[in-house]
Amino acid sequence: MVNLLALQSTVRTDYDRFFWILVIVCGSVATAIAVFLIYSAWRYRRRDPDELPSQVAVNVPAESLWIGIPCLIFIGMFLYGAKLYFDIERAPDNAEVVYVEAKQWMWKLQHENGIREINALHVPVGRAIRLEMISQDVIHSFYVPAFRIKQDVLPGRYTSIWFEVTKPGTYHLFCAEFCGTNHSQMRGWVYALEPGDYNRWLQQGGDEGSLADTGEKLFHQFACANCHHFAGHGPGPNLVGLYGSTVKLEDGSSTVADDAYLRRHILTPAGLTVEGFHSSIMPTYQGQLNEEELIALIAYIKSLGPRPPEGVGNPADNSANQSTPQLGATPPNQSPASLQSQGKQGGR
Repeated sequence: MVNLLALQSTVRTDYDRFFWILVIVCGSVATAIAVFLIYSAWRYRRRDPDELPSQVAVNVPAESLWIGIPCLIFIGMFLYGAKLYFDIERAPDNAEVVYVEAKQWMWKLQHENGIREINALHVPVGRAIRLEMISQDVIHSFYVPAFRIKQDVLPGRYTSIWFEVTKPGTYHLFCAEFCGTNHSQMRGWVYALEPGDYNRWLQQGGDEGSLADTGEKLFHQFACANCHHFAGHGPGPNLVGLYGSTVKLEDGSSTVADDAYLRRHILTPAGLTVEGFHSSIMPTYQGQLNEEELIALIAYIKSLGPRPPEGVGNPADNSANQSTPQLGATPPNQSPASLQSQGKQGGR
């Protein structure tokens, strides 16, 4: 049953408060200006054709108040809005990630443990949920009115939004961007469950294992291990601990190895090669991988554990070790079983 009264999420209270502050302040200012205009038109109307008004060159107190008070009010509103914006845009570090793929005309969602949903999203109450979203075709917009969240979903670029439900219920999910003929039918439901109920639902698992498991299969299917050896002796950089680190590129610039960087590097590696490696080695997988497969590959790279010890996988050691590559070698000080365990933990 749809919960119409308990429209609750952690950002809802601040969002609604800010909305009503804007309505009250702007409405009050507009009303005051209208009243003053009407009063001035009546009070200072011309009563005689030959009447001349008194000339006032400047009124410093009046002008100071007229400039100062609105300035302080609107600066305060800006600061409040900026704080709320950053709170909404920055997900907690411990947020559970759900991947969203939009397409005409449905929402495809996948949890890190591999469970897939279409036009439905199951989430636990009291836990932060971060949505990593991308579109397969045109611009869509992920909109849950009850949670006061709306985020455009773009083709070729990841966007994200987060929320935390505070009360169980069933909530409407819409596409808020006109995306084609059946735009009005692109809707679904968010099911907010108590933690115990959610854990029981989550235990059904995915048919093909976690996202990281699927990504590992693709990693070997496309022979990525031929270059990206976990022991750091291949012609490509070691991917262990890559995600979230700062990468220095061959053009001298630096970037963070996040989802967007990994996606671009897999599809169009030109200009994104890591310093010390040859740009011509990495092929492009444009047209060979769909968005779901890209998400799975990135999830696998995320699951590869902490950064290796200093010196392991150093590009400077490449030339000396390329003659004895170790295909599929495990990270230093880790057994294959522990690496597989890490991959599964990263997919939960």
